[in-house]
Amino acid sequence: MNGWRGWVLLVLASTVLAVLVGGPTGIGVGLVALAGGAVAVRRIESPAVRRERARAVADLPIAADLFAAAARAGAPPDRAALAVGTALGGPVGDRLVLVGAALRGGRPADEAWRHVFDLPGGPRLASVATRSAERGSALSRALEQQAADLRAARAAAAEAAARKAGVLVVLPLGLCFLPAFLLAGVVPLVVSVLGDLLHN
Repeated sequence: MNGWRGWVLLVLASTVLAVLVGGPTGIGVGLVALAGGAVAVRRIESPAVRRERARAVADLPIAADLFAAAARAGAPPDRAALAVGTALGGPVGDRLVLVGAALRGGRPADEAWRHVFDLPGGPRLASVATRSAERGSALSRALEQQAADLRAARAAAAEAAARKAGVLVVLPLGLCFLPAFLLAGVVPLVVSVLGDLLHN
């Protein structure tokens, strides 16, 4: 539920709730539902935003590796960012092109790398690139380490998502077996105990 359709559905549901409850209480309930729903609607990502974020998470380690290779080959940071951004494309590539253009225009490194801040893992990449530029340390080694860290973070996130999915899959199964367990295991025991108590 996103965009204008989500807001229309939210208003309709809140109005129906207010009418069903009725009176001043219904108006209050409808307004509370509208406010709570508005918070929920704002937090829901559109599929396009989710796809872009997933692509950025996948592309950022690749971009760091390519940038490190370009730096190792002797390319200055502005040219490396432009080359990697143009080759990579997508959300990461577009922002690297902006970084390269800003560096080429004479912007300070910390300001130029702000273009990647909105990407997942982007602030860490920007921090590594900025520190390397300021200290004159080996940019390629720092970026290779950053790429490895980003891959490890992505693998950990995937593992956590798989664990969560496993729990969500088992939960309905447990709810199906719970009534059977109660009927087959607990109820006969309770009936037996009650029968013994009544006969005594």
